[in-house]
Amino acid sequence: MDEEFCIIGQEELDAIKEALSTQDMPTAITKIKNVLEQQDRVELNIGVTGESGSGKSSFVNAFRGIGDEEEGSAKTGPVETTMQTQVYLHPKYENVKVWDLPGIGTPNFTAKEYLEQVQFERYDFFIIIASDRFRECHTQLAKEIMRMGKKFYFVRSKIDSNILAESRKKSFDQEKTLNTIREDCETELTKIGIEAPVVFLISCFELGKYDFNLMQERMEKELPQHKRHVLMLALPNITLEINERKKKALEENIPRVALLSAGIATIPIPGLSIFVDLAIVNNEIEKYYSVFGLDDPSLQMLCERSGKTIEELKNVMKSSLHLGINPTALISFLGAASLYVSENAIEYVCSLIPVLGTVVAGGMSYLTISKMLKKALNELAEDAKNVLIASLETEV
Repeated sequence: MDEEFCIIGQEELDAIKEALSTQDMPTAITKIKNVLEQQDRVELNIGVTGESGSGKSSFVNAFRGIGDEEEGSAKTGPVETTMQTQVYLHPKYENVKVWDLPGIGTPNFTAKEYLEQVQFERYDFFIIIASDRFRECHTQLAKEIMRMGKKFYFVRSKIDSNILAESRKKSFDQEKTLNTIREDCETELTKIGIEAPVVFLISCFELGKYDFNLMQERMEKELPQHKRHVLMLALPNITLEINERKKKALEENIPRVALLSAGIATIPIPGLSIFVDLAIVNNEIEKYYSVFGLDDPSLQMLCERSGKTIEELKNVMKSSLHLGINPTALISFLGAASLYVSENAIEYVCSLIPVLGTVVAGGMSYLTISKMLKKALNELAEDAKNVLIASLETEV
């Protein structure tokens, strides 16, 4: 297993065992949650740059899933509002930091000095934004970033304004218009020295349209695996494609989570496996709710943008957990409570048998947790899909 994703080490397992053996349940729960949250603490730093007025700050807000006038948003306006580097934390994942960098393109601009000024080394990748033509300052910056061994993505912003203007023409064809804009941008960049450029067309006010999915796919492929996982959790759940990729990222994590249950199942303490499994399942399902935007704050924000009510959105949620997460709901969700208790009783007996018994107990717990979490994930991903479709009143 990739070391960056090891869900639990011997030191952490020993600490949990000690807390449980002394009946210190609050400490045990805290330690279990810390282990489960460990991989989501990996930092992701994104630098957003471009000329003044290109829409950098709006992109910073949209990428974090908040509006330009909401609390914690980056300042936007018709003139340059970012005079120095500003960091904005993701509202749900404080380890995801989007940096609004000062505008480029001043008469004395040099890419090397600019990157030194904004502390180039801190960023995992850069977004270079232009709202009109890509210019020499953009290529200077891109070449310097390449020379220093990091990734960047060209974004042509304010596409919604271009589409609106072109739509007044009788011969308007949206796909043709988008292709024309994209090809024109790529041609400009080729002329000023960028080989085989790729440009993503974005509207910060309609982030789910145009090329945002394509850009996200490219980022996902080019990031290290542990950073990719964090990116997927943090992306706003605005398209069915992103919803499906979030599901995949969470599904890949289930075996790692189940390992924690398997490790605890080998400890011969009556009732311990049930206690730990409920804590694990509860923690993971809370994460699923948050990642898919099914928690009340996220649904309220979606209502404000779509004009729907929370009741309308919750009506399309069919999961057996759609009314909330509590021990009773979890036990019911896991299946027949008596069967689950019987399985855990068998685990306890097995854990008393040296070597072979602990292997059996651990294996049973691993399979049980894996099955439960896959069922929960499938149901909540489907709920998220239905909520997204309902908010748009069409499939996206």
